[in-house]
Amino acid sequence: MAQRKHLDDFLRGRIIGRLECGRTQLEIAEELGIAQSVIPRLWQRFQDDGNVSRCYSTGRPRVTTPNEDRYLAVTAKRNRRSTASYLSRRSLQLPVRQFQDRPCTDA
Repeated sequence: MAQRKHLDDFLRGRIIGRLECGRTQLEIAEELGIAQSVIPRLWQRFQDDGNVSRCYSTGRPRVTTPNEDRYLAVTAKRNRRSTASYLSRRSLQLPVRQFQDRPCTDA
């Protein structure tokens, strides 16, 4: 199996420049020593939004806030035999104190 590596921004720019000059995808792939399937995906991304840089993500999006994380940690320490499902059910039942006693301004 071939080793996979990410292309740097400079190399991506070179690929797009050569495509704009009329070179074929096969020529570019052979010349730069990269997989032929990479070129059309890069070209399509460039045509869609004009950008070829990688989209960096930090993994799975967070569901809980830092305050909720602290609350769950404290609750778990207080009741060591509680399960994760119990803690999640319990945290959903609690009222949101910061919005209590405030009038609704939706109109």
